[in-house]
Amino acid sequence: MRHLTVEPLIASLLMMHLHGAAAVTHSMKYFFTASSGVTNFPEFVIVGLVDDVKMVHYDSNTRREEPKQDWMIRATADDPQYWQRNTELSMSNQQVYKANMEIAKQRFNQTGGVHIFQRMVGCEWDDDDETNEVEGYSQYGYDGEDFISFDLKTETYIAPKQQAVITKHKWDNNRAKIAQDKNYLTHICPDWGKKYVKYGRSSLMRTELPSVSLLQKTSSSPVSCHATGFYPDRATLFWRKDGEELHEDVDLGEILPNHDGSFQMSADLELSSVAAADWRRYDCVFQLSGVKEDIVTRLDEKEIRTNEEKPAYITFIIIIIIAAVALLALIIAVGGVMFHRNGKAPFRI
Repeated sequence: MRHLTVEPLIASLLMMHLHGAAAVTHSMKYFFTASSGVTNFPEFVIVGLVDDVKMVHYDSNTRREEPKQDWMIRATADDPQYWQRNTELSMSNQQVYKANMEIAKQRFNQTGGVHIFQRMVGCEWDDDDETNEVEGYSQYGYDGEDFISFDLKTETYIAPKQQAVITKHKWDNNRAKIAQDKNYLTHICPDWGKKYVKYGRSSLMRTELPSVSLLQKTSSSPVSCHATGFYPDRATLFWRKDGEELHEDVDLGEILPNHDGSFQMSADLELSSVAAADWRRYDCVFQLSGVKEDIVTRLDEKEIRTNEEKPAYITFIIIIIIAAVALLALIIAVGGVMFHRNGKAPFRI
């Protein structure tokens, strides 16, 4: 079961060693969040993504759904009422999920405090799959834990929380809702997702190689191989010794987004028990899906960048990176969802 928290979302990013022969998987997903007790933040936010690139945004402060990519404007140019209609849908979602928040608080016997009610809905498909098979998912979460989800195969709802059982019974007996959810996940979502990919292909399907650096905080710290600025996120980074991939003494980090839409990742190698003369036997390898040539960086003490003599500077950089990643994670987490070409408002729990 997919979780609505940010970490599992990042962890689910596709990683592979395959190069040009790898199949291309696309996705469209919407995140929405109703919040209670969160100061200086909208009570309701919608974020839509195609291939994990933010394409639309709505929040209860602006009360407007807006495109976040130029190609989204082109993709909807044939429908002059598109943004107005979806703004109205988003405003309808806002009211329903505000009510759902209050219902959830009652079910959990809560009054004040900070609470989050979320939904993630979307689909994935393979460009090369002649069967047109689509994986769809629709999940609700409350305060960071799964609340209820739709099982597309059985066409039933799964309630991992006792407080959601009443919702499960209610929705399992609502054939109209089941048909609506199934139709969205298997037809509406992939149809619109493919249209957006078509218009955004030049951006979404681009290939950008990273800059790769060797970093070390102090002379006794692990050496970090850091790759940044690559796109797409289907990439692999690993250390080798004498041409063989290492698994021990290696700490592989997650793929993280940069502010410009590219990605970064790092792999740390512990060298405390390695003699200096043996360093030349190690190298770091970066592989990007669709690119035949690897980027190989040999472990060389002269090439390692360190801020050991400037602790204040490295601390400042770390703070900036942590703050940037935390902000982006918050933006992704507090998302929303709407249905294109689907006039029915969302259901109360």
